[in-house]
Amino acid sequence: MRTIAFYSPKGGVGKTAASVNTAYLASQSRCKTLLWDLDPQGAASFYLSGAEVVKGKKLSKLMEGKAPIAKFIHEEVYPGLDFIPAHSSFRNFDIKLEQEEGSNTLRQMLAPLSEDTGLVVLDCPPTLSRLTEQVLEVADRVYVPVVPTWLSLNSWNQLWDFMKDKKLGTKKLRPFFSMVDRRKNLHKEIMDRRDELLKNAIEAAIPYASVVERMGEEGMPLEVLAPRSPAAAMYRQMWKEVGQDLGIARS
Repeated sequence: MRTIAFYSPKGGVGKTAASVNTAYLASQSRCKTLLWDLDPQGAASFYLSGAEVVKGKKLSKLMEGKAPIAKFIHEEVYPGLDFIPAHSSFRNFDIKLEQEEGSNTLRQMLAPLSEDTGLVVLDCPPTLSRLTEQVLEVADRVYVPVVPTWLSLNSWNQLWDFMKDKKLGTKKLRPFFSMVDRRKNLHKEIMDRRDELLKNAIEAAIPYASVVERMGEEGMPLEVLAPRSPAAAMYRQMWKEVGQDLGIARS
């Protein structure tokens, strides 16, 4: 089982859209996939609501070991794609983790899934916290959306420094440009300097597109909503790079 995370310390950069679309494409590539929405705001649930009304459960019983993680999974919201939706109680995740200091509780939670799940995708809240540290530790790769602006690049550099300081492994970081508007000179300028500004970046660059925003309105991954759109094609390129990076065979 491989585990990846989509994370950025900056909100509003297209993180959840990338999580959902990557998880969906992985599931369609004959890779049994679990998407876990760790953000209490639950944006991923909106993107998947067209398949099934997804409601999360309180975290406490899972954290206390009174219920297995399987009890929290909505199976097959799409063929091959399982989902753990967010719940408002997830805001207390860090408090619970502080009480379990010294071990990676998240890793222990995920361990029972290894026999039946090929890929776990973690959609993370935009915070630097105890939960963030555990996600960054347990993930084989961390995909970081970066809007081509100096402010977003500053957030990326802060994350790199955080990973280095905490000895969590900067080599697992995989930034990519997100919400790209090629009509803007700044976006074009920064993208032309990708190799200089972003270490270990993937080539896929997700465009700023209204069809991506419609995912929340329609409750569907882009491959279902608008598979012929340029944005959908770019997410397919992203999944190809992710799959190759992880060594996951594609159909």
